[in-house]
Amino acid sequence: MPYRFDRIDPTRTAMIVVDMQNDFVADGAKLQSKQARAMVGKLAQTLQFCRDQGIRVIYTTHAHRRDGCDMGLYDDLYPPIADRSALVDGTPGVEIFPELAPAPGEHVIKKHRYSAFFATDMDLILREWGIDSVVISGTTTENCCHATARDAMFHNYKVAFLADATGTFDYPDVGWGAMSAAEVHEATLTILAFSTAHVMTVEEFRSLAGAPARRPLQAVAA
Repeated sequence: MPYRFDRIDPTRTAMIVVDMQNDFVADGAKLQSKQARAMVGKLAQTLQFCRDQGIRVIYTTHAHRRDGCDMGLYDDLYPPIADRSALVDGTPGVEIFPELAPAPGEHVIKKHRYSAFFATDMDLILREWGIDSVVISGTTTENCCHATARDAMFHNYKVAFLADATGTFDYPDVGWGAMSAAEVHEATLTILAFSTAHVMTVEEFRSLAGAPARRPLQAVAA
């Protein structure tokens, strides 16, 4: 059976908040994930819980230099990246959504690929902190959250993946059929639960980290 946490040790655990930036969350954003927008309130409460328990919080933001020198193939995949209307370093779009703003002293790592570990100092920071387990939240479930969870496992971190504090968007048909956000999200959780992580709800995470939920949490839109 896939591994599961019996307990989450706050002193050796970090919450990775993946790409909850304006370009993915704000209303009207070209790359908005509506599921991510819908769970902002729940994630904000969860981050406060982490801070109260002494769990370190670290953020990522996906950003590219305007001249494209770190672009790779993303300009072939996403028109808003190709025309520099999204994910441009130094613009408001790559800043963390205001309701989820980092607390003083919390770091935001700029990344240029899906994974928070690829060509960043994420692993260096986590090891300096003595971390052996990570909790994944953010967007999108199947791309940046999935890739970050996989890379964390490749680096020998145990991974908790929050089913109701991650989210994605509807997929159009590009030749293999369309999928709704709910379908993409559920399929990714199923894969991760078997091969990579302990997939759990926020309530389960709070219980495993040593304290029950203190107040009702907001529902997540499908």
